[in-house]
Amino acid sequence: MFIDVQLASFFTAGAIIVLGIYAALFLDNIIKKIIGLSFITEGVNLFLVTIGYKPGGVVSIFLPGMSREWFVQNSAYPLPYAMVLTSIVIGASTLAVMLGIVIILYKKHSTLSASKVLRDDEETGDAGE
Repeated sequence: MFIDVQLASFFTAGAIIVLGIYAALFLDNIIKKIIGLSFITEGVNLFLVTIGYKPGGVVSIFLPGMSREWFVQNSAYPLPYAMVLTSIVIGASTLAVMLGIVIILYKKHSTLSASKVLRDDEETGDAGE
């Protein structure tokens, strides 16, 4: 049985997103939750790249000597790739901020357990501040 590359990429993107949702919702370690959120982002990026994939397509750069009709029929759709590039930059910045917050939480609570951090905040009354 042969599966199309684009279809396999869609399934892989879905599996990565589901794995990320599981990690973000059901794991107690804050760093593992952040990794799960990162998996969701990367799954969405793979999904967007897969949408822009065109079998036998060429890079969307119009070069001298190309006919317009051939270029329009054979070039890949460039918008998803631009969105993914932007998402990677924003995701790296957001990941750095989240990990910085984890460092502060670890210094304050001496644990990376989300349930213990939330329980400590409820006991001290810092949850709303």
